[in-house]
Amino acid sequence: MAAQCWRPVEAGLELFLRVTPNSGRDVIDGVELRDDGRAVLRVRVSAVPDKGKANTAVVALIAKALGVPKSAVQLVSGETARLKTLRIEDDVEALGARIEALG
Repeated sequence: MAAQCWRPVEAGLELFLRVTPNSGRDVIDGVELRDDGRAVLRVRVSAVPDKGKANTAVVALIAKALGVPKSAVQLVSGETARLKTLRIEDDVEALGARIEALG
C-alpha cells in the first residue's frame, strides 16, 4: 500500500501538499513520495504566489475536487512554502476515499 498524504484529526483530516504556483493550469498531479519518506499530493495552480493568491487557488481547487465547501478547507501550515498542510472538515472515511481516488 502506498503512503498516505493525509492523516485523520479531530473533525476531519490534514492533507499534505506540494504546491507549484504560476503553472499553466490548476491541476492535481497525484501522490508523490518525497525523499524524506513523506507522501504529498502534488498540486499546480495558475495563480501567482503573491498576497495569498496561490493559497486561495489551492483551497478552491482542493475543495472542488473533494466536493466540500471552501469554508471547510483551512491552510494550517506552509503559507509561504511549497509544502503546505490543509485541514479539511468532513467525514474522514469519505474524504480519505476521495483523496485516494485523486492519487
